[in-house]
Amino acid sequence: MEYKNPILYADYSDPDVIRVGEDYYMVASSFTYLPGVPLLHSRDLVHWEIINYCVPALPFEKYDRPSHGSGTWAPSIRFHGGMFYVFVPLPDEGILVARSTDPYGQFELNLLCRSLGWEDPCPLWDDGRAYMVFAYAKSRAGIRDRLSVVEIDPDCRRLIGEPRLVFQDVRRAPGIEGPKFYKHEGWYLILAPAGGVAEGWQSALRSRNVWGPYEYRVVMRQGSTSVNGPHQGGWVTSCDGRDWFVHFQDVGALGRITHLQPMTFKDGWPIIGADAGDGVGEPVPEWTMPSEGGPEYRIAQSDAFYKGRPGLQWQWQANPRDSFFAPGGGTGDLRLACLSNSTRENLLWYAPNALTQIPQSPALSMVTRVRLSDDGEEHDMAAIGVIGHSYGYLALQRSDSGWKLALYRGYVTEEFFEGEATEKLVESLNIGAGPVYLRLDMEGGTFHFSWSVDGTDYSPIGGNMPLTRATWTGAKLCLWSCNRENRSSSGYGKYEFVRIENK
Repeated sequence: MEYKNPILYADYSDPDVIRVGEDYYMVASSFTYLPGVPLLHSRDLVHWEIINYCVPALPFEKYDRPSHGSGTWAPSIRFHGGMFYVFVPLPDEGILVARSTDPYGQFELNLLCRSLGWEDPCPLWDDGRAYMVFAYAKSRAGIRDRLSVVEIDPDCRRLIGEPRLVFQDVRRAPGIEGPKFYKHEGWYLILAPAGGVAEGWQSALRSRNVWGPYEYRVVMRQGSTSVNGPHQGGWVTSCDGRDWFVHFQDVGALGRITHLQPMTFKDGWPIIGADAGDGVGEPVPEWTMPSEGGPEYRIAQSDAFYKGRPGLQWQWQANPRDSFFAPGGGTGDLRLACLSNSTRENLLWYAPNALTQIPQSPALSMVTRVRLSDDGEEHDMAAIGVIGHSYGYLALQRSDSGWKLALYRGYVTEEFFEGEATEKLVESLNIGAGPVYLRLDMEGGTFHFSWSVDGTDYSPIGGNMPLTRATWTGAKLCLWSCNRENRSSSGYGKYEFVRIENK
């Protein structure tokens, strides 16, 4: 049996993967979206499910509000001494370590070090000592194109000594980043992409000494394929002894999708993908499955809100808070409070309480049945939408004349941290007070909205809007309740379900 790439047409950026027994675990970046660093599980490296998040919330006040482009960058995951360790770079604060003996349980967090611009850390335990390789983000550190190694204590709670530069070669490996640290047949091996996200390649470095010097070789490139990049990922050995490499490809508006490549070794060097004849691999469109007969997991998309709370497929645009939910929520609906924004205009780009989900397909429909509570204020609203640098949402909104549908379009003018945005009302329509079905359709690089009173006959509202990426992520689906005019309100939006169908 064969699988086809990409294995996930979804924005699980900067993946890293390990095997523990017969189970595979993968982590990915999530930036300002929290809980952060999704933990995915598979039995065959092809079919995945979300089982947890490694960072329930970030322990810095800054992340109580959206911090676009900041937050949890490219993580790495390792299993050592019965413990799962996830190294999470916060480019403005330092290196966070999340640990747990149970991948389904709570992760404990500790700050390994305070640093500015250290990114993409990965640990390696070796003969009773431990080390961490990392790269540098030019936007924070002022430098790039280099990898450093630092010794850390084996329990991953502090640094030992100062970092040492182990590799820099701007001519052969410009923009090198995303290193993953391994030991293979006596060689210290670092796998790292170079050349940039859109047009780069995979590199390998090896040395007999952890501090170098390291030899360098390109081990996978786009070549004659359509897989641009191909970028950052991790190596894992399957139960039958075969080697594999999980990496991402940047596809623009939908972010960084996940591919799986076969990996072999020749003369001590890895070849990732199919050998093009010169010892350098190229990405494969399909290949023999790593294993067969395992559960064909799927990442959940639709949600019936059985316990009155969103499923694991959802993340907030900032640190989660209980105040995002209205009191009294029950089985079978999700009640999102119509909150005001205490610091600035109440726009979606600024909203910590925007509930987001990663699209799992380039074409899909999303439907919800929603109503507003009777005890709210004028301008309360409950919406579905798409978040990106050009975004839109359709809301059921309370007005001075009753109930209306309001379609808004937003434009981001400053992409980083809390940023800047503008919004305009595109169209509004007075309707009755009952519940209404709101629908979002996404395909062909655009999205549009429609509505219905019975869930069968839908009327379009507005036209097509361009699908665009957000800051360091692909576009996100979202639900959002608020008071559009920043009035204090006890009202809420009641979402009875969300149904998402891939086309």
